[in-house]
Amino acid sequence: MPLTVDARTARMLPLLVAVAFFMQTLDGTILNTALPSMAKDLSEDPLRMQGVVIAYLLTVAFLIPVSGWLADRFGSRRIFLLAIVFFSLGSLLCALSVTLEQLIAARVVQGVGGAIMVPVGRLTVLRVYPRQDFVRVMTLVTMPGMVGPLVGPTLGGWLVEYASWHWIFLINLPAGLLGALATLKFMPALASVQTRFDCSGFLVFGCSMVLITLALEGLGDLQLPYARVFLLLFAGMACLAGYWLHAVRLAEPLFSPRLFRSRTFAVGILGNLFARLGIGALPFLIPLLLQVALGYSPAQAGMSMIPLAVGAIGIKPFAAPLINRWGYQKILAVNTLLVGGLIAGLATIDLATPLPLLLLQLAVLGMANSLQFTAMNTVTLIGLRDDQASSGNSLLSVVVQLSMSLGVATSAALLGGFTHSSGDAGLLQAFQWTFLCVGGLAALAAILFLQLDSREGRSLVSPLVNGLPEH
Repeated sequence: MPLTVDARTARMLPLLVAVAFFMQTLDGTILNTALPSMAKDLSEDPLRMQGVVIAYLLTVAFLIPVSGWLADRFGSRRIFLLAIVFFSLGSLLCALSVTLEQLIAARVVQGVGGAIMVPVGRLTVLRVYPRQDFVRVMTLVTMPGMVGPLVGPTLGGWLVEYASWHWIFLINLPAGLLGALATLKFMPALASVQTRFDCSGFLVFGCSMVLITLALEGLGDLQLPYARVFLLLFAGMACLAGYWLHAVRLAEPLFSPRLFRSRTFAVGILGNLFARLGIGALPFLIPLLLQVALGYSPAQAGMSMIPLAVGAIGIKPFAAPLINRWGYQKILAVNTLLVGGLIAGLATIDLATPLPLLLLQLAVLGMANSLQFTAMNTVTLIGLRDDQASSGNSLLSVVVQLSMSLGVATSAALLGGFTHSSGDAGLLQAFQWTFLCVGGLAALAAILFLQLDSREGRSLVSPLVNGLPEH
């Protein structure tokens, strides 16, 4: 039963959670355009800056499962405030960093806040508003999150070019201060009956994510010997297998294997994981291509990313009608191949590519990506029972962050390998081969989506589309 709150809190709570969502999505996109300038200032190779992105994504993926339990145990107001403090503190430490190692450590601190802030805010909204109002309120909450990717790359480019990269983190501080004050005033202090947290499962599952990511990082930035890479990879897979065996014997595991009895959930989770290996690499690769290989300024590179976000926003109203008309199987299978082809098509970009053609490519890619995200997210959750929805949504959020982290690590390893084999003269060629490989990885997920029954769940598409975030 929804909690009764005063009218002012009912009006301000969605705005507070929306601002938190905006801060998180803005921070996720504003950074990528600044990576080459950050690398120059820190005396690092711009092609080896992926650790800054991966550290944040992996921290978020690691801590999402514990966010709901912390809110139940210590109260939503206290945990939401703590998340804002960590996010703001991490932003300050990022701005003060003078080495790559310090910056990566600061991004971990920032990721602690980012991992908790949005899930706790979404959980609070779920508990305060009746179910018939939840979709409407969540639509208001997620709209600013769609604006973040629109303004993030451009703002990041302008800040880098006309101020310094430090300001992409410093702008979080006044927003964090206002958010903290608003939290104390408008965030309800909710708590619930305490359930036992699967600490062992949390640690084993988290170790598997870290080890697998480090294995991919070992092929790229860390340049580890192959023996160590395979050791990390097999250790991560062993942890994942160990978690599965652990979960099947518990009544309330961190993520229940029983979720995968839903065919749509199983296909959706695996499809998300493999499709986003390609899609998740784009925010990292495209700004690097434009600045390092094609000589764009940070501001020019940032503005060139606008069509991606515009295309994503423009196609969203048509997502539900398209899925209702053609069904999940056809939409996801065809659109996955389209996304893979469009990513591979970025390999045709060179110094002679006209700017209007580049912008058109990115706009169409943004539309295809947005349709892909909406369809993958909804098909994953659409077949779950009410008592499975929370756990299923949490696992989906983890998989999204993890696959984006793995996508960046994989693309960085490919780019580093192709650059090493081609030499400096073949830098553009290294990017082109990387896009071809990443596009191929994304397209392979179509095989998974073909396992869907096209008749499943069409009537439930519209409310889910409106209630879920884009990413």
